[in-house]
Amino acid sequence: MTDPFTVLIMAAGQGTRMRSDVPKVLHRICGKPMVEWVVDAARDAGATRVVCVVRPGGGVVEGLPEGVEVAEQHEGEGTGAAVLAAREAVEPGPFVVLSGDHPLVTAEQIGDLLRHHRDADAVATLLTTERHDPTGYGRIVRNGDGEVERIVETKYTEGVPADELAIREINLGTYVFEAPSFFEGLAQVENEDGERFLTGAFPVLKAEGGRIVTFKTDDVNIAHGVNDRAGLMVAEELAQRRILEEHARAGVTFLNPGTTRVEAGVQIGVDTVVGPGVSLLGETSVGGRCAIGPHTTVRDSRIGDGVSAVHSFLLEVEVHDGVLIGPFAYLRPGTVVRGSAKVGTFVEIKNSDVGEGAKVPHLSYIGDADVGEGSNVGASTITANYDGKRKHRTKLGKSVKTGIHTSLVAPVDVGDGAYTGAGSTITDDVPEGALGIARAKQKNVEGYSDRVEEDSQ
Repeated sequence: MTDPFTVLIMAAGQGTRMRSDVPKVLHRICGKPMVEWVVDAARDAGATRVVCVVRPGGGVVEGLPEGVEVAEQHEGEGTGAAVLAAREAVEPGPFVVLSGDHPLVTAEQIGDLLRHHRDADAVATLLTTERHDPTGYGRIVRNGDGEVERIVETKYTEGVPADELAIREINLGTYVFEAPSFFEGLAQVENEDGERFLTGAFPVLKAEGGRIVTFKTDDVNIAHGVNDRAGLMVAEELAQRRILEEHARAGVTFLNPGTTRVEAGVQIGVDTVVGPGVSLLGETSVGGRCAIGPHTTVRDSRIGDGVSAVHSFLLEVEVHDGVLIGPFAYLRPGTVVRGSAKVGTFVEIKNSDVGEGAKVPHLSYIGDADVGEGSNVGASTITANYDGKRKHRTKLGKSVKTGIHTSLVAPVDVGDGAYTGAGSTITDDVPEGALGIARAKQKNVEGYSDRVEEDSQ
């Protein structure tokens, strides 16, 4: 079992460059708030407590995941001031510092960093890399023994020696520190250019005999911080690629991943094939052996095994095993499509239950209805479910067959095995096994075309 540790997430930045009323760390990446990516990584790494440092009234608290503690930063600027704001919230022992606007940190990176920190018996451990453009990052300056001597901040390069600017190893802003010794050292750091730098504590700690070490990573995605909408787009692309690769390794095929969107938390079963232009969003789960797409959108829905959904839109629905959907079907909230049923071309279904093996093949609207097992709904059948004040329900029994262009005016029941005649407007119940016909008797007007020609002369 991992020893207990706390994670501090810095989320006090205002993010004015986002040009948004939404706090920066609450902007969504693949459907999940940016800060929640960091929280999830911390929890997956085994953090016993997650504390988020925020500015009072900044709107971040309202968007934090359940169970995240809050430390308010009332004064000061810079990472050092933010960490000090959480001093009372951190118990003695190791704590990890992460940035709420660096969403691509992984649980593996946190775990590796923490293990290295403990093995080295360090007071401070930094995550570093040599595989990223060092511009603007703090450079790791080492002494002749290879130990960390200091970190040179290069946000402003004026006065920084050329040999230090040439250093490739950079500080990625992810740390493990020991409390309370680190807080004691940080409290002694003076402000520089109006900011208290977190790394300013390192010389104090070294002077007191503390050991400062680094842990290098080749995964530079963690370095990507989001400061504006352009940075948000890059984070979205990187996170989306990570999600698709995880699903692919778990047995899912993506035919054109560059056009596919799968949000965080979506579940997909083995041997499912996801075609071009597919979006799987929100709390969606897709079973195994499905064929989704091309150009299908599914949001907050449960899809069973062996389902085919082509060129269709599914919103808050439940689709059971072996169902065929589309092309160009629209399934709206409250809809349940049971096993081996078919919802075909240009069909819209809303708040309805389509029974096992039933077919709604094309050009129909089924709203607030129950379609019985094995029924067949003819082309252009609709349920007229709204009388201008209230919505009513239509019920079709088992093995019902409606003729084309049937209008079912709710509330109405059509019994098991019943039929309706083509073009009928059914306003009364149809008994079991009966044929319901409700249409005007055909009348042929002889010589009509001759009259039309005479009138046009």
